[in-house]
Amino acid sequence: MPDTYSHGHHESVLRSHSNRTIANSAAYLEPHLRPGLDVLDVGCGPGTITVEIADRVAPGKVIGVDVAQDAITAALTLDSPVEFRVDDAYNLAADDESVDVVHAHQVLQHLTDPVAALREWKRVLRPGGIVAARDSIYSSKNWFPKDPMLDRWLELYHQLTDANNAEDDAGVYLPHWAAEAGFDDVTYSGSMWAYADPVSRSWWGGLWADRARYSSFATQSVEYGLTTTDELEEIAAAWLRWAAHPSSSFVVVHGEIIATKQ
Repeated sequence: MPDTYSHGHHESVLRSHSNRTIANSAAYLEPHLRPGLDVLDVGCGPGTITVEIADRVAPGKVIGVDVAQDAITAALTLDSPVEFRVDDAYNLAADDESVDVVHAHQVLQHLTDPVAALREWKRVLRPGGIVAARDSIYSSKNWFPKDPMLDRWLELYHQLTDANNAEDDAGVYLPHWAAEAGFDDVTYSGSMWAYADPVSRSWWGGLWADRARYSSFATQSVEYGLTTTDELEEIAAAWLRWAAHPSSSFVVVHGEIIATKQ
């Protein structure tokens, strides 16, 4: 079946993606970046990580690709020498052994065949090049204070990604998928996002309240018969309650791989 992106590209989703930087989303990759490397950023979204990578590897060439034109349109508003274009993660418009790094942030968790994508990324790598991939582990998400409607949010997200034939716990599968794709040299690590101060709580809770109402998470969940608009309103209200609590916290755990092509 074709891939279906469970989040979509509503403003609330791009708001989240536009907050991503090397520091908060690709610190594990930074030691591997140096001037002169050519990089392909797969699933680049609005391009905020991509342009920082370009700064690190200049004068190397950096290309950011995404299957969604909306994401590429957002990326093209950035002032950067990066080439942004629509492309297919399974069938890249790139020559064999043409790049030194393939980077993918929270991409494999949305693909129906992540091993096939990793094989394709391996194809375009030069010998000694790396795939750097980072993905969430949704079952490890945790928060305080507890709220049954946030429990329902996570249950619903699992149901939606199952319906889309995607793996929302991709972060723990990364080493296995890389081995299946033919990588013999894989380094695994983990990191997290944490939201516990007033500004980050308001931002995180607000964007998820909007995603519960307006994004593809909402429309697909209703379309598939997994929930109702009334329940989604309750979930959105729970996110705002969480954000307003004076000592609330939320953690998002990620797995990361550096897979080297021999």
